[in-house]
Amino acid sequence: EVQLVESGGGLVQAGGSLRLSCAASGFTFDDYAMGWFRQAPGKEREGVSCISSIDGNTYYADSVKGRFTISKDNAKNTVYLQMNSLKPEDTAVYYCAADFLSDTSCRKAWQYGYWGQGTQVTVSS
Repeated sequence: EVQLVESGGGLVQAGGSLRLSCAASGFTFDDYAMGWFRQAPGKEREGVSCISSIDGNTYYADSVKGRFTISKDNAKNTVYLQMNSLKPEDTAVYYCAADFLSDTSCRKAWQYGYWGQGTQVTVSS
């Protein structure tokens, strides 16, 4: 059974940092693309970042480029999202996603069949 468990969310002031973790189990972690998505109240889920299992290529939404960094520790079956210089508009529930993708592109929510339960990130101004 595939399981994705996010942690690391919380309340932080603008300009602060958080590191989200997503612990994965139930599949061959090395072979799966991993993505981070977020959903703010009243808004659609949007892709934040992802990392391809094929070539290690990473993707970042324009809104987080230069501030967020995705990384993958295959030994720990964990993917991280380091979030720096946080802004109030980063406030959302953040979700980890995983799937076996045959394409190096990994930025769309529809590509993923496995999702975590989400972790709340709140950035105060």
